[in-house]
Formats: sequence, structure tokens, C-alpha cells
Amino acid sequence: MGNSLGKKFVIASFGESHGKCIGIVIDGCPAGLPITEKDIQIELDKRKPLQIIWSTTRTEADKVDILSGFFNGYTTGAPICLAVWNNDIDAGDYKKTKGLLRPGHADHTAFIKYGGYNDYRGGGRFSGRITAGYVMAGAVAQKLLKLIGVTVLAHTVEISGIKTDAGIVKISAEAIDNNPLKCTDPPAAEKMLSVIEQARKAGDSLGGIIEGIALNVPAGLGEPVFDTMEGDLAKALFAIPAVRGVEFGAGFTAAKMKGSENNDSFSIKRGKIVTVTNNSGGILGGISNGRPIIVRVAVKPTPSISRKQKTVNIDKMESAGLEIKGRHDVCIVPRAVPVVSAMMAITLCDYALQAKIIPEVIK
Repeated sequence: MGNSLGKKFVIASFGESHGKCIGIVIDGCPAGLPITEKDIQIELDKRKPLQIIWSTTRTEADKVDILSGFFNGYTTGAPICLAVWNNDIDAGDYKKTKGLLRPGHADHTAFIKYGGYNDYRGGGRFSGRITAGYVMAGAVAQKLLKLIGVTVLAHTVEISGIKTDAGIVKISAEAIDNNPLKCTDPPAAEKMLSVIEQARKAGDSLGGIIEGIALNVPAGLGEPVFDTMEGDLAKALFAIPAVRGVEFGAGFTAAKMKGSENNDSFSIKRGKIVTVTNNSGGILGGISNGRPIIVRVAVKPTPSISRKQKTVNIDKMESAGLEIKGRHDVCIVPRAVPVVSAMMAITLCDYALQAKIIPEVIK
């Protein structure tokens, strides 16, 4: 029963990769929020496959269908149901390899958990395609956060070891959206494109790192000790398939630093207490401190690769070889960028509603 997230702004995910549709139900969204299909579609379009040779050839319109919770251009306060319909379904390759456990996928664990009744086509419930629902809910959350001046962005900072130069990176929604890799460092992006092409030719795949940034988050959000801000953000981010690591602020680098280097000294600016640096990533003691929340997410290489791999045929209980066919991305990092910002927005919106910073009825 792990398909819902949140306490006040609650989302429930549904759908499978090759089922009829993918969707999300939002319960707890305030009434009176002006929002249109276009607002949601803009975010959904950011998640679509790139028109590049190394991106999946599966073509879905992913046009949002609002099924409930909206009337005359405003949210009604009732549960909101948003869906996208699966049309470009081709399960042929999956039927041919049924029983062969795909390395790096959840085929084995899903088989054990659900006794073989799970939908195996395209990963079924464990497909990255379910994140379309996350992005739709994130679009609503982003709209609510704007009411209190909070902005959430995400961008690619590393692919296969090639990192952006923090000194020249300029973070803005426009700069992120104008690059196919969602990377705001053009020279680094060119190198990333080159290694992705090399991986494609080799029948392999690549992973990378995405950085999420939340600006103007009010201080004081978080519920220690078990419902900490970073704990809930990490939980939401780990719900994204392929995410293998999450760090905040200095993250694992803090383990190499001295206390005098890692500590964020306090100062007064315009009558407010602020920190001079932000190694904490905007969170201390599980509570937001008013500085930008900085989180980085490690995304593993796409497990579906065309190179021959060793596996097991679970139906026959014997060793086997596997060459995965079908439509797959060589690198899913760019498509995961809007999913990271969506999950951050959903979590922050939930906290803001719990703190009653966002009212239950918007006037």
C-alpha cells in the first residue's frame, strides 16, 4: 500500500507502462486555485523524449486529461484526478523475453512480491513512465508555491563523470529549458552529448546527477525528528525510478571537511539572520532555515541496454543470455530533471499547507 505520499497535499499514483493510462490523484489541494490544462501541459512536455537518436522512439502525446476537481478554471477543493493515456503501446519485445530477468530492473523483486501477477510489459508499475503522474501533480504544487513566492528548479550537473563548471552556470528556467540536456553549461553539455553518442554506438547507457534548487522557502518548515525536511524530500525523490542517491548541501563532501569549513557562519542582512555559506543545503535539524534548499540526485544508467547480458529464465529456472530490444533512452537524466523539481514542489507544498502558509481556500 505504498502508492500515496504526503499528509495535507496527498498524491496517489496509478497506472502501468503499457496499461490504459498513467495518472495521479491529488487530495487536499485548496479550492480557488486558478489553473489550466496548459499550465500542466507545459511541465509534462518537459518530460517528453528528446527528438534525438539516442532517445526512446516511443511516441506518446502525453496530453493531460483532467477528470475531476476543476470547474470554471479553478480547483474546487475536491480530489483532482489527472491522467495521460497510453496509445503507442508495443509489447511484442517484452512478450518474447517474458521470464528472462532483465539486469538492473525490478523484474525479479516484483515477481517475488506479487507472485508473478505483476504487469511485466515495459516494467509495468516500475517503469519511469509512471513519473508522468508526478510531473502533473508537481505542476499543481508549483502553482500553489508561487502564491508564497517559492520557486523550484532542477538542472543537469553531471553525466558520466562530465561535470558542469559551477563558476559559469547560470540557473534559470529559461536557460534550463533551452538546452536538450537541461544543462546550463553549454561547453559541458557538448561533451555530455558526445559521450552519450559513444554509449549509444556501444549499445550501452549512462547515468548522471541532477541538482534541485528551491528558492524563497520560508524558515521553520519541517517536523523533527522522524518527519524531517530532508527525510521527506529524500523519500519523494527516491520514488523516482533509477534514483540511487540523494545528498543535501555539501552532502558527502562534508565528510572530508573540517568543522571550521563545513559550518555556516551566521550574519545579519537587511535585519534578518542569515548564513554566510550554505553547506547545510538550506536545512538544519530537519527544519528549513530560509536559505535555498539544495539537493543533488544520483541517477543510475538506464538498465535497458542492447549489449548481451547474463541472466536467468525464471520460468525454467536456468541460466540464459539476454539482448534487450525495444525503445529505450541511452540516458534518462534530462527526462528526469522535471520529475526532480516536481517531487520537490510536491513535498514543499505539503509542508506549506501543514504550516497553513497556504490557505485552504484561495481568494
